[in-house]
Amino acid sequence: MTKTPQLALWQQLKETQTCLQQVLQGASTSQILLEVPIELRAATQALLFMTLRRLGTARGLIKLLANKPPKEPAHSLLCVALAVGSVVEEPMYSEFTLVSQAVEVANRNPLLKPQAAFINACLRRFMREKDSLLKALEQDLESKWNHPTWWIKLLKKQYPDNWESILRANNEMPPLSLRVNLSRITRRELALMWTEKGIANQFCGSQGLIINSPIGVNQIPGFAEGLCTVQDGGAQLATQILMDALATQQMQGSRIKILDACAAPGGKTTHLLEFPNVEVTALDVDPSRCRKVEDSCARMGVKAQVICADAADLGSWWDKELFDAVLLDAPCTASGIVRRHPDIRWLRREADIASLAEIQARLLRQTWHVLKKGGKLLFCTCSVFKQEGEAGIQSFLRSNTDASICTQLGHLLPTLGTNGGLLTDNEPIEHDGFFYTLLQKN
Repeated sequence: MTKTPQLALWQQLKETQTCLQQVLQGASTSQILLEVPIELRAATQALLFMTLRRLGTARGLIKLLANKPPKEPAHSLLCVALAVGSVVEEPMYSEFTLVSQAVEVANRNPLLKPQAAFINACLRRFMREKDSLLKALEQDLESKWNHPTWWIKLLKKQYPDNWESILRANNEMPPLSLRVNLSRITRRELALMWTEKGIANQFCGSQGLIINSPIGVNQIPGFAEGLCTVQDGGAQLATQILMDALATQQMQGSRIKILDACAAPGGKTTHLLEFPNVEVTALDVDPSRCRKVEDSCARMGVKAQVICADAADLGSWWDKELFDAVLLDAPCTASGIVRRHPDIRWLRREADIASLAEIQARLLRQTWHVLKKGGKLLFCTCSVFKQEGEAGIQSFLRSNTDASICTQLGHLLPTLGTNGGLLTDNEPIEHDGFFYTLLQKN
């Protein structure tokens, strides 16, 4: 089924090619897309994300179609066109339109014009021999699964029974997941408000809502007023786990002092502050990310003490007053959220896992010092790699005899509409990949 773009397709392809070239040079899509003209941004993001989810296939096809890999910018333009053109079910555009518009991009760019005939020949051959060319790629791991080979092999080793389902989930387009601010409105009330406005939605987890069709957040009733915030169902578990462990203090009406050690962009901070008698100190090492935390708090109608500091550098921020609880959502490879950020798989290197695991260990060691005896520390990462979860916790426990595990959900794998038996009283959870362990200081 084809569709007519609102703007000329060649313009969208041109912007997407430019963005992809920057990603392949190491840039993040979140920054790149801000530079795209606003009238092209939504279409460019859709094409860019589709390309990144099918980049392995596109690269494999180029190897079959060209005697030697073309240089930039021809390489990235071919990647975009081949990624879009290799969609077998419900293609976005007709073959003629896609080829002619890609060649139009080449003819309008002085750097690409000398290669316009080559690009045209590659794409026309692909359209003629699509079935046989795609079949020829089935034995190539990167082309088939659209992840780096090292990533695939690591998942296969660590999850021999689940690696294929993880990769499939990573290649799906995720839904728009939001958390309802229960201190302001009930979930049923907000869901009804959306339904009356023609926005189809469904429950997810204990306080989440999923919007079934793509929509800008500024178009969501109640978003600007702080009645909800964007947050994946798996990320919503962090505050739920921690506050369940602090339920006795909560019922007693005691002040609960919590450190959110790596707080940006503020979803977990604002979630914690929905609970009464909770005080949150929110840290982040980057000033711009601290501003995001402050903005999130302002929109949601809550207040945290936001400090720009490295949580592991205690001397730069800690006033020696101990905390009842610590939420440590540590920096990681983000291997569990690649369906939302499809550039991550191509930007990461295998060596990143070990270096990030060292940062996680340092943060865990240092933030343990600010915790009261009997206090709780929730360690989490948005990673499915076991070096950034199970292995790190086991190493910490061997070195800290005053630590014990209260709750260990372990690695939650990216999934669609299933809660894996974890929270049977709630709606099924549709979530990204995470790791959760709750520790107690004995």
